[in-house]
Amino acid sequence: MLTLRYEEPLCLTLNINSMKKYIAECLGTFVLTFLGCGAAVSLGCAEANTAAVVGTAIAFGLSVVAMAYTIGGISGCHINPAITLGCLVTGRISFKDCCGYMCGQVIGGILAGALLAFLYAGSGLGANGIAGCDNNVVTALIVEGVLTALFVLVVLGSTHKTNGATNNFAGLAIGLSLILIHLVGIHFTGTSVNPARSIGPAIFAGGDALANVWVFIVGPFVGALVAAILWKIVEPCEK
Repeated sequence: MLTLRYEEPLCLTLNINSMKKYIAECLGTFVLTFLGCGAAVSLGCAEANTAAVVGTAIAFGLSVVAMAYTIGGISGCHINPAITLGCLVTGRISFKDCCGYMCGQVIGGILAGALLAFLYAGSGLGANGIAGCDNNVVTALIVEGVLTALFVLVVLGSTHKTNGATNNFAGLAIGLSLILIHLVGIHFTGTSVNPARSIGPAIFAGGDALANVWVFIVGPFVGALVAAILWKIVEPCEK
């Protein structure tokens, strides 16, 4: 007897899998922005308190580690448009996924910004700024560009196929590097190296944070492009 079996169309399966990745990126970016910026506000990082700066840096780094082992197997845990751009330029993801990832990341950042605004009304919401650079836009762009380039290089290198078993520790390496980057950058810009993390709080903080948010989009994207080019130069051959 002939039995008819319905098979789900391949295109539908691919779309569902893609949506899972984009939703995972949205969730991961929400967690990173909410916990990182929430720690910055709760600890009083804006007052340049040493303990607050260290605590905020650790919060951002641990958020990345937590999400790497939560959604890494789903989307790779970019949770950062700059990382996604670096992966696009180095051929690790498609243009379609790049757009989907970035949309999910920005939405996640905005949702986190909305929750931060509700919980910490009247505060700076952990938004980035350029006051630490004596309001010098060029200095802020250089700081964000250099720090993002270093961060994206760590991501591209630690997740490369030739690393073998050490890939299992990529999330830890990336999270720890983000702590170091925050320890350097908080003094200057509050450390973005992530456009989605900056956009969300800036929308609800308004004022200078929103007026200068373009710095934290352009700087990280330029840094990501530089990192991708450098990585293509030193990238090891696959074994």
